[in-house]
Amino acid sequence: MTTPLIICCAITGSLPTKANNPAVPISVSEQVESMHEAFEAGATICHAHVRNADETPSSDPDKFAALQEGLKKHCPGLIIQFSTGGRSGAGQARGAMLSLRPDMASLSVGSNNFPTRVYENPPDLVDWLASEMLTYDIKPEVEAFDLSHILQAVKMQADGRIKDTPYIQFVMGVKNAMPADKHVFDYYVETVNRLLPGAPWCAAGIGVQQLVLNEWSIAAGGHARTGMEDNVRLDRDTLAPSNAALVKRAVEIAEKHDRPIATPAQARALLGLRAA
Repeated sequence: MTTPLIICCAITGSLPTKANNPAVPISVSEQVESMHEAFEAGATICHAHVRNADETPSSDPDKFAALQEGLKKHCPGLIIQFSTGGRSGAGQARGAMLSLRPDMASLSVGSNNFPTRVYENPPDLVDWLASEMLTYDIKPEVEAFDLSHILQAVKMQADGRIKDTPYIQFVMGVKNAMPADKHVFDYYVETVNRLLPGAPWCAAGIGVQQLVLNEWSIAAGGHARTGMEDNVRLDRDTLAPSNAALVKRAVEIAEKHDRPIATPAQARALLGLRAA
């Protein structure tokens, strides 16, 4: 396989705290420093959340603006992807930062169970978020927690709610949602290849499944997500010292499978993004 590997680093998320791992970056300055190290290690996408000083999640556009400014300054060419996930806010507050025109934003196109609640993505909110991404020329990353989410992305692309070719991310290993099952993973890949020929895709695994999904995705020609949002450990007994350490592990898997690491320019071309 010669397709360069795009590595997405989800640097902080909404849940991990410094009590889980002291290396989890919380403040904007900590996130910029952590992502800079991950960028130098080979990551070309930053999946970004923002936090309050007490480590709780936020959807404050000013915080996103400060983070975007710092990332652009210290990581030239980095693809910045804002999260519109439901833990950071409710309703349209989840997309309040999209007017900042990041390169990408996450888009969950359907609901599913999470460990202790339902992750609600009602159709009217999905359509509003998708329309905002069209307005501001933001490429959505469709977060597929279920097979139906892939099929919904296909429908949205066909009727114009998603412009151009979707970028699909399989999310596996969330408790009460889709487990990390290789047969299901293979069917996800087959479904994307059948219904969206040539569409780029990636995969994310939660906790101990992060390494598993990195291996499956890289070996199958897809792209990979890593980072402390999904996993704060290198193994059962070892906390990850940084986001960069998790990125380096993905790079090692890529080397094993003869996958070159995408430069920022290559990643932008593969995803059909505007130049930095």
